[in-house]
Amino acid sequence: MAMTMIDVEKAKNIARTKGLKPGKVTGTTGVQFTKGNNKRLQVIDWSDFDHALKQKGLAIYESNGWMKIMKKK
Repeated sequence: MAMTMIDVEKAKNIARTKGLKPGKVTGTTGVQFTKGNNKRLQVIDWSDFDHALKQKGLAIYESNGWMKIMKKK
């Protein structure tokens, strides 16, 4: 399964269809997608999510609607 880097706008659309939101791991600078009902994750806005990705050198990769956050290749 080949993963393709996508931008935050495309990730927003995929997340919306899956009921996902951008989240920050409480007490860290880590980010991930969440359904919003995990006490370890704080829902953040998309601009903060995008900023955190850029700051950490991360990107969103996608394959068949499945998304993963990884270091930029």
